[in-house]
Amino acid sequence: MEIKWLGHSAFLLKGSKKILIDPFLTDNPAAKYDPEDIENIDYIAITHDHQDHYGDVEKIAKNSKAKVITIFELSLALQSKEIDSVGMNIGGTITLEGVSFSMVQAIHSSNKGVPTGFIIAMDGKSVYHTGDTGIFGSMSLIGELYKPNMMLLPIDGLFNMSPRAAAKAVELVKPKIAIPMHYNTWEPIKKDPEEFKKYARNYAEIIIIQPGESIRI
Repeated sequence: MEIKWLGHSAFLLKGSKKILIDPFLTDNPAAKYDPEDIENIDYIAITHDHQDHYGDVEKIAKNSKAKVITIFELSLALQSKEIDSVGMNIGGTITLEGVSFSMVQAIHSSNKGVPTGFIIAMDGKSVYHTGDTGIFGSMSLIGELYKPNMMLLPIDGLFNMSPRAAAKAVELVKPKIAIPMHYNTWEPIKKDPEEFKKYARNYAEIIIIQPGESIRI
């Protein structure tokens, strides 16, 4: 599986299927791509409806005919706009064409439904995208149940976990690899990812990538 960071909290997972997560691209100063650059997407996962995560989901979904996976209430809103969407809730798992989406808790806010994270499993590998969240103790249960190969987590320390708290989250989940996200997009969330790496390096392999870069697992 290839994991490409598109900027902020947006990621593209490429394997037997193409999965887009939180496609905030337009008006994103960290993004290296426009919505028109994102083609042939099979599924889009949306963690919550804040604009820096919901972003360009409507445009991309309509252009690519991708199915949107998200919390039930937000799914209903998308369906009302004639967008193909599947609603689910925390604790649930759906499997579509060999790709499983498990929805897990996130500690944050939202307008419709509640904020969430996703464990996405494809081709024998799994990725935990935490969405926007503070740290919470049952992250250890998420790690125990799903055993993700990779964890994608925010480190901005204003709307989400600080680098030190994010490192503790990595310790709780115990992924093989952790990649920081949701930092340096704007001045208020400016953070040095090396600080996170310093705190978390004993708990997982910490890989710092730049928007537009990708790694394989």
